[in-house]
Amino acid sequence: MKKTLSAIRGKGYKVLFSDEAYSGLGLLLKTENYSSIFILVDNNTKIHCLPVFLKYFTDLKNVDVLTIKAGEENKHLETCQDVWQKLSDLGADRKSLLINVGGGVVTDLGGFVAAAFKRGIDFVNVPTTLLSMVDASIGGKTGVDLEGLKNQIGIITHPKMVAIDTHYLSTLPENEYRSGYAEMLKHGIIRDKLYFQKLSEYKSSKDVDLEDYIHHSISIKNKVVNEDLHELNLRKILNFGHTLGHAIETYCLNNPQIRTLLHGEAIAIGMITEAYLATKLCALDLSVAEDIKKVFLRIFPKSNFTNEDLISIRDLLRYDKKNSHGKVKFVLLRELGKPAIDIEVPSQNLTDAFEFYRQD
Repeated sequence: MKKTLSAIRGKGYKVLFSDEAYSGLGLLLKTENYSSIFILVDNNTKIHCLPVFLKYFTDLKNVDVLTIKAGEENKHLETCQDVWQKLSDLGADRKSLLINVGGGVVTDLGGFVAAAFKRGIDFVNVPTTLLSMVDASIGGKTGVDLEGLKNQIGIITHPKMVAIDTHYLSTLPENEYRSGYAEMLKHGIIRDKLYFQKLSEYKSSKDVDLEDYIHHSISIKNKVVNEDLHELNLRKILNFGHTLGHAIETYCLNNPQIRTLLHGEAIAIGMITEAYLATKLCALDLSVAEDIKKVFLRIFPKSNFTNEDLISIRDLLRYDKKNSHGKVKFVLLRELGKPAIDIEVPSQNLTDAFEFYRQD
């Protein structure tokens, strides 16, 4: 194990790191006297991550492991139905525990499954991807997609704890690593200019020790969430890049002729285009938007969207969760580290923003 970083305290739970993560989970299992324990994985983490996890918990080797298919396309209510049925068939009760070992799909769906089963059972998140470590597994948001629309069904509820072990990252392909890195860059853009500048010097997963960065990103998100759990005001800033990003992600997921984008790949485009929107609507200096664009295009290959694609992407904006009273609301920037919330964007500005993305 590497050095142990200090615990981060959320609302009623802790994020623990390295050895302390495993000792903390061990203590939880001893003190809570759970009637039964279940582990949720996908077919990838079952192979690559579950054996690592079970090395620390030999007593769990005989517990029931529930496996779902990997990928955002499987994050829907039918998958939840399958997991609920398995829990019921295996005799799970209100004193059972569900341990989610996996990426964002596993922790999002697993948290929702636990929150709804018998009106709520305890769950623990053991994130195995960079994206789930710095974003999906913390903050209390759980949920699934509805008819291909991102995170339309969900509950805000916290895990008993989150256990962070960066050794799982060695199992990640580089594109999954980049996907999580995009969320870390977002944390810098909205809250910490110097952090963004540090992360702008991108290095592959093999060439950087990420523990301190992961800890800092979680700390940024956790402070925001602790002030505004239910996203009534401040927490909205965490959605920078996500209004257009989620629409892009959804459009690509639902159109087989277009390359499916990982979450971070889609929100990278969202952050570039929304940075440009900020130059028109929030007086962001154009040079800042150009710098943001350069950083992301050094990391992510550019995607090609036709004008017809853009019309469909704009149509998907009406399903964004931040909308109210029939209006689409964006999170934009006044300057690095200073976001602006609830900004309405004229349609022509959206067209111009994608043209900014397309330009070399």
